[in-house]
Amino acid sequence: MVREPLTPEQIARGHLLGRLLREARGRRTMVDVAHQAGISVETLRKIEGGRIPTPAFFTVAAIADALDLSLDDLLRRLHDVPAIAV
Repeated sequence: MVREPLTPEQIARGHLLGRLLREARGRRTMVDVAHQAGISVETLRKIEGGRIPTPAFFTVAAIADALDLSLDDLLRRLHDVPAIAV
């Protein structure tokens, strides 16, 4: 099965998701958040950097839980802020 290329909007939304998660992490270390979310630091780094523009739902849910961030709030913020093209 061939994966369709991502649209510019999907790529921009991935960068926005990464920025929102990075901001929510605040002063906490990537190591701390990744450990609490049960993912690798490299995965968190790639998501925050927008290099994984469409991370798995359960990965985002685990990160949001580790950050005490509501998925509803995260989704609202993703839709309220216009995505900036990269």
